[in-house]
Amino acid sequence: MAGSGRQGVLDHLGAYTTRTGERPNPRRILLDLLEEYARHTGHADLIRESVDGLTGEDPPR
Repeated sequence: MAGSGRQGVLDHLGAYTTRTGERPNPRRILLDLLEEYARHTGHADLIRESVDGLTGEDPPR
């Protein structure tokens, strides 16, 4: 519940500990995964555009 003072599931500390001793919460892990996915999606678009010569999201005519 927002504003109730209780932590949500995404705010709990993770069981994983980084090399620097940090314990990221699931919210941070999900955001990092989304960022990495978006970065590679852009790379896939560049490869596809170089192969088929089409740019953007419009279907071929």
